[in-house]
Amino acid sequence: MGKPAVSRDAFRGLFALYAAKAHHDHKAEAEHSLLRMFGSADDIPDTLLQQWSDRAEMLGSETVGRLLDPLVRQITNGNAQYDHASDFLHTLLRDLGQKMQ
Repeated sequence: MGKPAVSRDAFRGLFALYAAKAHHDHKAEAEHSLLRMFGSADDIPDTLLQQWSDRAEMLGSETVGRLLDPLVRQITNGNAQYDHASDFLHTLLRDLGQKMQ
């Protein structure tokens, strides 16, 4: 298997970016949750990263952003929690897969 088009560090960066925003907005619980996912992103299986890369490339950044934003908003508003970054990625991949159909 080749290296995913989107690196693990780039995917982790999404969590860092949103954690910084939660910090700025004084949403400590959301910040903690996002930082926990940032740390757990090191353990995301390569196969999931490859699926993320393939679907993100196929759908384009605008579509991915439209699907990603509500998922992160759920976290920052306290309406969703994920134990691990791969749980979040599974949800995102499911939504991306539905968009592809």
